Amino acid sequence: MTPTIRHLTAADSDAWDAFVTAHAHGTFFHLSAWQRVVTRAFGHATYYLLAETNGVLTGVLPLARVKTALFGDQLISVPFCVHGGPLATDPASFASLEAAAADLMRTLGVQVMEFRFRDAPPDWLAEADWPARGDLYVLFRKAITASDEANLKAIPRKQRAMVRKGIDLGLRSELDTGVDRLHAIYAESVRNLGTPVFAKRYFQILMEEFAGAIDIVTILDGETAIASVMNFYFRDEVLPYYGGGRAIARDRYGNDFMYWEVMRRAAAKGCTVFDFGRSKLGTGAMAFKKNWGFTPAPMHYRFRLAPGAAIPDNNPLNPKFALFIAAWKRLPIPLANLIGPYIVRGLG
Repeated sequence: MTPTIRHLTAADSDAWDAFVTAHAHGTFFHLSAWQRVVTRAFGHATYYLLAETNGVLTGVLPLARVKTALFGDQLISVPFCVHGGPLATDPASFASLEAAAADLMRTLGVQVMEFRFRDAPPDWLAEADWPARGDLYVLFRKAITASDEANLKAIPRKQRAMVRKGIDLGLRSELDTGVDRLHAIYAESVRNLGTPVFAKRYFQILMEEFAGAIDIVTILDGETAIASVMNFYFRDEVLPYYGGGRAIARDRYGNDFMYWEVMRRAAAKGCTVFDFGRSKLGTGAMAFKKNWGFTPAPMHYRFRLAPGAAIPDNNPLNPKFALFIAAWKRLPIPLANLIGPYIVRGLG
């Protein structure tokens, strides 16, 4: 029987999330709350499609349209997220979702559609129709245990020494219920990297929409907050996602201690997987995660292109952004915080 495709409604959210949680390839970024996050924080149109067969949910596909003057017009599953793409229990549901997405792309006149798979796409997705780009990001995931001693010993010696130095300096962690300290530290950190910052409201919305599945770990040196990170929790996984440190954090081993504290706290909650997220190939972030003993794994981003369209290259490694990045690093933080949210909404 051919599955029926329709749009997600508020009444479907629990069933959608139960399907995602039960699916072997489901991720935190497939959850239905991202539809509300993307709409509330950025104003982008969303198209969350679900497949039903004989009244039973058999597939989901979260999509959002990211359209800005600076960076073009794309359908992405899922913008501002590491993973996405359709999930289905059978080839017919997958094919129906794919066809519905292709029809939506044509109806909207969008030139590019992007699926962000964490795992290798199923054979049901024809590579001839969906060219891949696997030369940009790698993913870092690793098992953790309930034992702090075992987790610490699993960190390579040099990196473990950095963590111990942070401990010896008396650094400590706190859980924040608000986003003020996180946003201030994150804004300084990304400005120093030459990257526009998200609005504080985005972080507030994330805390609201994912209440119970999100926390913020902030590191203090004495009474001074020097590093902070927002973490997502899904099944038995922890995903430190938005984080950074002030300039002093490097000298005080704040970033090293921060990720150890996230790992320690997550293990105490019963998490067995530490998802260190994606990093761009050849960057300092990638080297940092390898130093923690994580092995990079390929990511599987696939694109559907309208005739004449090309895979977008809106990333900081593109040489055409070099002057912009250099100039951005010199902006006063208040000015960067004012302008950044208008730019970053197009960098889904």
